[in-house]
Amino acid sequence: GPGPYPVRALLTRRLASTHGVDEFLRVKLGEVGGRLVAVPMPRGAGVITSLVRADGILCIPREAEGLGEGSEVEIALLKERSAIRDTVVVTGSHDITLDLLGSSLAMIQPGRTLSTSNVGSLGGIMAIKRREAHLAGVHLMDEETGEYNVSYVRRYLPGQRAVLCHLARRQQGFLVAPGNPRGINSFRDLARPDVTFVNRQRGAGTRILLDYHLKREGIDPASIKGYEREEFTHLAVAASVAAGSADAGLGVLAAARALGLDFVPVAYEEFELLALEEEYRFEKVQRLIEVLRTPGFRAEVEALGGYDASDMGRETWVE
Repeated sequence: GPGPYPVRALLTRRLASTHGVDEFLRVKLGEVGGRLVAVPMPRGAGVITSLVRADGILCIPREAEGLGEGSEVEIALLKERSAIRDTVVVTGSHDITLDLLGSSLAMIQPGRTLSTSNVGSLGGIMAIKRREAHLAGVHLMDEETGEYNVSYVRRYLPGQRAVLCHLARRQQGFLVAPGNPRGINSFRDLARPDVTFVNRQRGAGTRILLDYHLKREGIDPASIKGYEREEFTHLAVAASVAAGSADAGLGVLAAARALGLDFVPVAYEEFELLALEEEYRFEKVQRLIEVLRTPGFRAEVEALGGYDASDMGRETWVE
């Protein structure tokens, strides 16, 4: 079984410490570029369930001032080292199709796992640059051309050979209360004085999509009540609308369905998986891409609603 022996790993993001107590944090582990990387799992909620999924435990000693991103830390393993070798680490923007992909992979190839963490599209590109993940979910629109992802990869990964593997075209729209009581049907409506909006964080693909449309229609972001209010996931945006603290947010159909909201489609976007060539060639990553190419998986994604999976698995190489 997993011995109590500690392993050294690279921390993928900064951790603040809670003073005066030794803190134990659950982490997911993966092997990227020959190094062990540790992705901290969310503190708090769902502790019991996530203990089942955690790969290891990290202790932040009470005297520590927290731990910096990229620092080397000691982890107590909860899993066999071989299981960690088989893990594919995915970061960046999150999408429900990634959860589906993880469960399909585990079914088709028992023992193989997908470890995901949500840091937004730009955060995902930076993680690939620092070699902290095998794949990153990205949906970043170039405001000049309306093209997705390629220009960002060129900008942030200069001199690298990278690949974008197409996951799905995904519908984005306004998440509104059932029956759309405020009659929100266009970006113009967001600037109405009787409408309160809830936004996504800077660097999120959804936020970039919003800004692109506001600019195109000459709408001043300052005229939108709630433009400054930031949430970090589609579900958190949906929850704000469901609770009535906002009239609308921009997000995906699945988030609207999850919380019984109405959905007004406004745009399709390209959601892709980014990898550096050498990580992409790994056998464990290729196994995952094989799952993407099965007709069964494609059908499952389209059944979710709000997705067009006809180009799933298409590769775009970026020099």
